Amino acid sequence: MKISKLLEKNLINLDLNTSNKEETLREMVNLLKTEGKIKAKDKFLTKIIEREKEGSTGFGRRIAVPHGKSETVNQLSLAIGRSKAGIEYHSLDGKKVKLIFMVADYPDYSPEYLKLVSTLVSWLREDDFRNELLNAKEKTEFIELFRKKERSTK
Repeated sequence: MKISKLLEKNLINLDLNTSNKEETLREMVNLLKTEGKIKAKDKFLTKIIEREKEGSTGFGRRIAVPHGKSETVNQLSLAIGRSKAGIEYHSLDGKKVKLIFMVADYPDYSPEYLKLVSTLVSWLREDDFRNELLNAKEKTEFIELFRKKERSTK
Protein backbone atom coordinates (compact mmCIF):
# COMPACT_ATOMS: atom_id res chain seq x y z
CA MET A 1 0.00 0.00 0.00
CA LYS A 2 1.25 3.46 -0.88
CA ILE A 3 0.70 5.74 2.08
CA SER A 4 1.41 8.75 -0.14
CA LYS A 5 -1.85 8.06 -2.02
CA LEU A 6 -3.73 8.88 1.20
CA LEU A 7 -1.80 12.07 1.96
CA GLU A 8 -3.68 15.26 1.21
CA LYS A 9 -2.52 18.74 2.21
CA ASN A 10 -5.92 19.54 3.73
CA LEU A 11 -5.64 16.48 5.99
CA ILE A 12 -2.33 17.65 7.46
CA ASN A 13 -1.94 20.19 10.26
CA LEU A 14 1.73 20.85 11.02
CA ASP A 15 0.88 23.41 13.70
CA LEU A 16 -1.52 21.70 16.10
CA ASN A 17 -2.32 24.04 18.95
CA THR A 18 -3.88 21.56 21.36
CA SER A 19 -2.61 20.62 24.78
CA ASN A 20 -4.35 17.35 25.62
CA LYS A 21 -5.40 14.09 24.04
CA GLU A 22 -9.13 14.79 23.73
CA GLU A 23 -8.65 18.22 22.13
CA THR A 24 -6.16 16.69 19.72
CA LEU A 25 -8.42 13.80 18.73
CA ARG A 26 -11.30 16.24 18.20
CA GLU A 27 -9.10 18.43 15.96
CA MET A 28 -7.99 15.43 13.90
CA VAL A 29 -11.60 14.25 13.46
CA ASN A 30 -12.48 17.79 12.33
CA LEU A 31 -9.90 17.51 9.53
CA LEU A 32 -11.53 14.28 8.34
CA LYS A 33 -15.03 15.78 8.46
CA THR A 34 -14.05 19.01 6.70
CA GLU A 35 -12.57 17.01 3.82
CA GLY A 36 -15.62 14.73 3.52
CA LYS A 37 -13.84 11.57 4.69
CA ILE A 38 -16.41 10.98 7.44
CA LYS A 39 -20.12 11.81 7.67
CA ALA A 40 -20.52 12.37 11.43
CA LYS A 41 -17.80 13.86 13.65
CA ASP A 42 -19.29 12.85 16.98
CA LYS A 43 -19.84 9.25 15.94
CA PHE A 44 -16.27 8.79 14.74
CA LEU A 45 -14.79 10.65 17.71
CA THR A 46 -16.69 8.28 20.01
CA LYS A 47 -15.15 5.28 18.20
CA ILE A 48 -11.65 6.75 18.52
CA ILE A 49 -12.11 7.48 22.24
CA GLU A 50 -13.47 3.96 22.82
CA ARG A 51 -10.38 2.55 21.11
CA GLU A 52 -8.11 4.72 23.29
CA LYS A 53 -9.77 3.33 26.42
CA GLU A 54 -8.63 -0.16 25.37
CA GLY A 55 -5.04 1.09 25.41
CA SER A 56 -3.20 4.22 24.40
CA THR A 57 -2.23 4.50 20.76
CA GLY A 58 0.63 6.71 21.90
CA PHE A 59 3.22 3.98 21.42
CA GLY A 60 6.27 6.02 22.39
CA ARG A 61 8.94 7.97 20.53
CA ARG A 62 6.57 10.99 20.60
CA ILE A 63 4.17 9.26 18.15
CA ALA A 64 0.48 8.37 18.34
CA VAL A 65 -1.53 6.41 15.78
CA PRO A 66 -5.18 6.64 16.84
CA HIS A 67 -7.33 4.50 14.59
CA GLY A 68 -10.90 3.37 14.29
CA LYS A 69 -13.56 1.85 12.11
CA SER A 70 -17.05 3.24 11.80
CA GLU A 71 -19.97 3.22 9.39
CA THR A 72 -19.62 7.01 9.26
CA VAL A 73 -16.31 6.69 7.37
CA ASN A 74 -16.58 7.17 3.59
CA GLN A 75 -13.18 5.71 2.66
CA LEU A 76 -9.88 4.66 4.19
CA SER A 77 -8.31 7.97 5.24
CA LEU A 78 -5.33 9.39 7.06
CA ALA A 79 -5.21 12.70 8.94
CA ILE A 80 -1.89 13.95 10.31
CA GLY A 81 -1.12 16.45 13.03
CA ARG A 82 2.14 17.78 14.43
CA SER A 83 2.66 19.69 17.66
CA LYS A 84 5.91 21.50 18.31
CA ALA A 85 5.25 21.74 22.06
CA GLY A 86 3.96 18.20 22.43
CA ILE A 87 0.64 16.92 23.74
CA GLU A 88 -0.13 15.10 26.97
CA TYR A 89 -1.32 11.81 25.50
CA HIS A 90 -0.72 9.14 28.15
CA SER A 91 1.83 7.45 25.88
CA LEU A 92 3.36 4.13 26.76
CA ASP A 93 6.71 5.85 27.44
CA GLY A 94 5.11 8.74 29.36
CA LYS A 95 6.44 11.39 26.92
CA LYS A 96 4.43 14.05 25.14
CA VAL A 97 3.32 13.23 21.59
CA LYS A 98 4.43 15.42 18.70
CA LEU A 99 3.20 13.46 15.66
CA ILE A 100 -0.33 12.07 15.36
CA PHE A 101 -1.50 9.87 12.49
CA MET A 102 -5.25 9.22 12.64
CA VAL A 103 -6.46 6.32 10.52
CA ALA A 104 -10.17 6.04 9.66
CA ASP A 105 -11.84 3.12 7.92
CA TYR A 106 -15.27 1.58 7.45
CA PRO A 107 -16.26 -1.42 9.63
CA ASP A 108 -15.74 -4.27 7.14
CA TYR A 109 -12.48 -6.22 7.07
CA SER A 110 -9.93 -4.19 5.20
CA PRO A 111 -6.39 -5.49 4.65
CA GLU A 112 -5.38 -1.97 3.58
CA TYR A 113 -6.31 -0.65 7.04
CA LEU A 114 -4.13 -3.22 8.80
CA LYS A 115 -1.27 -2.66 6.36
CA LEU A 116 -1.50 1.12 6.76
CA VAL A 117 -1.36 1.01 10.56
CA SER A 118 1.47 -1.53 10.67
CA THR A 119 3.54 0.28 8.00
CA LEU A 120 3.13 3.62 9.78
CA VAL A 121 4.20 2.17 13.12
CA SER A 122 7.17 0.40 11.53
CA TRP A 123 8.42 3.47 9.65
CA LEU A 124 7.86 5.84 12.58
CA ARG A 125 10.08 3.71 14.81
CA GLU A 126 13.00 4.77 12.60
CA ASP A 127 14.71 7.74 14.23
CA ASP A 128 15.91 9.37 10.98
CA PHE A 129 12.51 9.24 9.27
CA ARG A 130 10.67 10.45 12.37
CA ASN A 131 13.09 13.35 12.85
CA GLU A 132 12.72 14.38 9.21
CA LEU A 133 8.93 14.51 9.68
CA LEU A 134 9.31 16.51 12.89
CA ASN A 135 11.52 19.03 11.08
CA ALA A 136 9.62 19.33 7.78
CA LYS A 137 8.95 23.00 7.07
CA GLU A 138 5.79 22.60 5.03
CA LYS A 139 3.13 20.09 3.99
CA THR A 140 4.64 19.42 0.55
CA GLU A 141 7.97 18.52 2.17
CA PHE A 142 6.15 16.27 4.66
CA ILE A 143 4.38 14.43 1.82
CA GLU A 144 7.60 14.16 -0.18
CA LEU A 145 9.31 12.48 2.78
CA PHE A 146 6.70 9.71 2.57
CA ARG A 147 7.19 9.36 -1.19
CA LYS A 148 10.95 9.12 -0.69
CA LYS A 149 10.44 6.49 2.03
CA GLU A 150 8.19 4.44 -0.27
CA ARG A 151 10.78 4.53 -3.04
CA SER A 152 13.52 3.38 -0.66
CA THR A 153 11.51 0.43 0.69
CA LYS A 154 10.61 -1.23 -2.63
